[in-house]
Formats: sequence, structure tokens, C-alpha cells
Amino acid sequence: MFPGLPPARRRLRAVRHQLRRRRRLIAATLTAVAALAAVRTWAPPPPETVEVLVAARELPSGTRLGADDLAVRAYPAGLAPAGAASAAAGRVLAAPIGRGEVVTDVRLVGPGLARAQPGQTIVPVRLPDAGVAALLRAGDQVDLLATDPGTGEATLVAGDVTVLATPRGLPDGPVGGSGGALVVVGASAEEAVRIAGAALTQFLSVSWQR
Repeated sequence: MFPGLPPARRRLRAVRHQLRRRRRLIAATLTAVAALAAVRTWAPPPPETVEVLVAARELPSGTRLGADDLAVRAYPAGLAPAGAASAAAGRVLAAPIGRGEVVTDVRLVGPGLARAQPGQTIVPVRLPDAGVAALLRAGDQVDLLATDPGTGEATLVAGDVTVLATPRGLPDGPVGGSGGALVVVGASAEEAVRIAGAALTQFLSVSWQR
């Protein structure tokens, strides 16, 4: 390639020739590397996420949640629902929930459910028939009726109150001297006063639709 030159100089010139030919390719490669580094430097960091509990499948109201009913999902911190429950196993659903929906405090029986509706008061209601109480589920919307034991006349005491908790393991039918069964409902302050007054002199019962 370079006749008349010593072998060492010919090799040096060949190397220089190859370098000149590849200079553009090397320069283009270095430019691309620099551009990629700049993009990575200026790109925004990945969004911060938080772990939340979601329903692993569709669950009806009144379900006592087990570990297999729940799954953990990563949510962008700014999109995670307020009041997402940090622990829900062993608690009872107050309303149905669909697969993948975030489990929040207002979905669970407890103080959070009452706080979800401003002005709601938690009221224990004793029903004389434990069998009726056993038919109720947390999350049901019911009407509370008071029946006068003397005349048998029934009047509406409170409408569309939310059942928050129901008794477990009760026998069917009236329980007489054992005192019936307690259910817990959420009602307005005015309704709570009427319920308490009616419970002193009348028999309370419920009606509802599902």
C-alpha cells in the first residue's frame, strides 16, 4: 500500500488511514452516547407509588375478609384513594366491592363507615326476633319500624338507615327472655333519638329491599 517505506512506518500509516476512515463513525457514536446521557439526565424520575389493598375478586356486603380476598397493588401516590385501608383481613365489608377496587375504610364496618357520612350516629338496636337480625347483612339499607304492644299499630321510626354490624351464630325465631338480638346501624342524630325513645316502650322491627 505504501511501497518503499519501512514495514513499521507502513503499519503506522495503515493504522492512521483506518482511523481517518472511521473517524466519522466514531464521532457519530460519541454524539449519540452524549445525547442519550443528556436525555437520561433531564428525564423526569418515575412517579412515586404506594401499595394499597384491593379486592382479589367480587365480594358481597357482609363478607369477613380473609387474606385470599385481598391483593396488593402499586398506585401512583397522587391517585391512591383517600382512606385506603392499610389492614383489612378479618374485617367485614359494609358494601359490595368489585374485583380490583381499592378497599377503603368507608367500605368496612367500623367507625370509618359512620364518618363517611357527616352527621351519622352509630346506634345499637335490639330486635326481639333474633331470626330477623340474622337475615341482615352489613351494608343493608333498612327501615326501622316501632310496633305498639297494646294496639299493634306500627309506625316508621327511621328510614334508609345503614346496617353496620350484625350478630353472629344466633338461633332462628324469637328468643323471648334472652332479650332478642342487637344490630348496629348508622342514623342521623334526630333518628337516633327517635330510635332510643321507641325502644323503651315498643317493639322494633325492620323492613328492607335488596
